[in-house]
Parts: sequence; C-alpha cells; structure tokens
Amino acid sequence: MKISARNTIEGTVKKVILGPVSAEVVLNVAPGIEIVAVISARSAKALKLKKGKKACAVIKASSVMVAID
Repeated sequence: MKISARNTIEGTVKKVILGPVSAEVVLNVAPGIEIVAVISARSAKALKLKKGKKACAVIKASSVMVAID
C-alpha cells in the first residue's frame, strides 16, 4: 500500500465497537499505548476489522494542538 500521509502507525486491533452508523476502533500500537479512531460502520465492515487483525492508524491533520494543565 502506498499513501501520501506520512504519519502511519502499525498496530493490532484490540477492540471494535460497531454502532449503526459509526464504529470505534482501538489499536494497540505499543505496550500500553493505544490509538482510538471513529470510522464509519460501513468502512469497519469492508475492512473486516476484528480483534487481533493487523492495521495501521493513518493520521492526517491540518493542525495539532498541545495543552497543559
């Protein structure tokens, strides 16, 4: 797969919570580190996402915010 986004992080699907319109996908990308994404339910089904499947988080953003307490 080739993609223009430079921020891709490989991981393993930990959990998929499928709703009627959207799905919450939790990827384990390193010990104790997870990335959570919300995608369409249709896309989750098309990608056949399930626990244990390898997947990549592709991060493409126009801005990144940093906050502190």
